[in-house]
Amino acid sequence: MLFVPVVDKNQKPLMPTTPARARKWVKSGKATYFWKRGVYCVRLNVDPSDNKVQPIAVGIDPGSKREGFTVKSELHTYLNVQTHAVTWVKDHLKTRRIMRRSRRNRKTPYRKNRTNRLTNKKRIPPSTRSRWLWKLRISNWLLKLFPISTFVVEDIKAKTKKKCRKWNKSFSPLEVGKSWFYAELSKLGKVELKLGFETKELRDSLGLKKSKSKLSEEFEAHCVDSWVLANWYVGGHIKPDNTNLMVIIPLEFHRRELHRLKHSKGGKRPKYGGTISMGLKRGSLVKHRELGLTYVGGSSNNRVSLHDLATGVRITTRAKLEDIKFLTYNSWRTALPPR
Repeated sequence: MLFVPVVDKNQKPLMPTTPARARKWVKSGKATYFWKRGVYCVRLNVDPSDNKVQPIAVGIDPGSKREGFTVKSELHTYLNVQTHAVTWVKDHLKTRRIMRRSRRNRKTPYRKNRTNRLTNKKRIPPSTRSRWLWKLRISNWLLKLFPISTFVVEDIKAKTKKKCRKWNKSFSPLEVGKSWFYAELSKLGKVELKLGFETKELRDSLGLKKSKSKLSEEFEAHCVDSWVLANWYVGGHIKPDNTNLMVIIPLEFHRRELHRLKHSKGGKRPKYGGTISMGLKRGSLVKHRELGLTYVGGSSNNRVSLHDLATGVRITTRAKLEDIKFLTYNSWRTALPPR
């Protein structure tokens, strides 16, 4: 059974309710509905009759390509989310480095090369930081919808090599930076860690199996582990009561490029990159007069590109501003895979 997140007049999360009761509240004026990044929610217009909340845990199953999140209490599983990881930062940094070095090898005005100011400084590489920051963003989003008290994370451990200190410290993008993530996550709530073999033992004790197809959009791919982790903390079930899945794909925005990768004819530099298209922020959820619900892409010749929410495919490049109604800002798209 699906549930609807509920917040009070001060945006404080309360216990979720059933869709039928949420519709009744909205119809009577007791509540107002709104969308929060693809999730239907209601906001109470009156003081709640009871502020008591049950313990709710979020199980997190990290991964290199896909990740699982489950929001669960003792009685119900409220939400299962499978997210696509942020994987493009490393390639962007490599391209930027190549372009910068190529400009210094030709007769182009440029600043003098500075010494590396990051030498001997403890920091997380940008590509690794973006991966863990994405998990933190999802956790913050869930915290605004549900009264979450605990996060249960599968602690990543990988094989180490003898007599190889450098490899042991920075061999995996999932291993590096996890301490930073745990520290930031502990500011949001209590954090519990479970090793991989402990998650497998919990899964086997319940008779659940994990799919070998890691990239498939199904509950058994990643959310089965996140559900097991959340159920370990709050208890209440011996098998999943809700296997509905929501898929979240982060939108990739391109920075404004001063020099394109290829020379343009006539020396005229066309606009590329940035996050604003004809006054609309890219990724924003909009409603087109004919195309319906879409999100904003790039722009060209005083026209805006619109993309499909489910697939991300560009629908049109010729949308006019007067035909578009802005709904809300958005930095990821959601999809509901067929059951």
